[in-house]
Amino acid sequence: MKEILMQTYIIVLPIILGYIVWLLKNQKKDRDANSKGTMLLLRVQLIEYHTKYMKEGSIPSYAYENFNEMYQAYHELGGNSMVTKMKKEIDELHLKKKENDHGY
Repeated sequence: MKEILMQTYIIVLPIILGYIVWLLKNQKKDRDANSKGTMLLLRVQLIEYHTKYMKEGSIPSYAYENFNEMYQAYHELGGNSMVTKMKKEIDELHLKKKENDHGY
């Protein structure tokens, strides 16, 4: 009886472990797809903010905060240097606005 249980264990264990590995790989694919989709949506929004506020020549504080939070999330997801260049331009725009704000 003990021998039958041991043989069953030896046969079933690799099958169960293989199934667990398969599940984990599928979950990773789903997470990767979600991360990629989120990154692409963030990039679109960051580009829209950049285009709008560079054209206007200034950026409100709330929009600047939103831009920075989106940029941080985008960067943590592995975003590229194109958006980093846009962030530097937005930072300069925000600083320029502060310099021109005399508190009137």
